[in-house]
Amino acid sequence: MEIQRISALVQGAGAGPGMPGRATPAMEALRGFAQTLSEAEAQSRAALTTGADPHDLVAAIAESQLAVDTVVTLRNKAVEAYQEILRMPV
Repeated sequence: MEIQRISALVQGAGAGPGMPGRATPAMEALRGFAQTLSEAEAQSRAALTTGADPHDLVAAIAESQLAVDTVVTLRNKAVEAYQEILRMPV
């Protein structure tokens, strides 16, 4: 998923009718994820264009990789839970 689509999702959250005015913990986590990816992208761009510190680039990439791994793990657990619910007898 592109960072722009994640940012648009985060900005549009909570804007609909019946939605709470405050952010839920899940939305805060999504905002943090989008922020981490944006910072890593900005650091990569700076390293390529202005020759910024490569150590900062490596740290930003490692942080974004950890964030993506965490989101993928959460998604997998949610899918597993959904599949387990579907297997339950009614």
